[in-house]
Amino acid sequence: MAVVGIDHVQLAMPAGGEVAACGFYAGLLGIPEVPKPSHLQARGGCWFEAPPLRVHLGVDADFRPARKAHPGLLVDNFDALCAALAATGHAVTIDAEDPGHVYVDDPFGNRLELIAATV
Repeated sequence: MAVVGIDHVQLAMPAGGEVAACGFYAGLLGIPEVPKPSHLQARGGCWFEAPPLRVHLGVDADFRPARKAHPGLLVDNFDALCAALAATGHAVTIDAEDPGHVYVDDPFGNRLELIAATV
């Protein structure tokens, strides 16, 4: 047996953050929101998926943002996305050693690494 891939990444968020999550993940990052399975909906949170990319946000009653641990997301139109994030007040930090990598926080303070997709 061997692990062969990642099905999804789950990040935590505080209760009631679904609207902010949708604005950021679907609105800015362009990952469509998909309905959670009915048996999980009562837990809150939301899912964003454009297979094979799947980012799930789950409510954590003792929420603390992930400041170091982070997903690395491949991005088309990297410069345009970085500009859109900055224009909406999201601090975009360029990796000094690799300008094709930037860091940005989601609305809850979770760190994301955005990586320019190469052709």
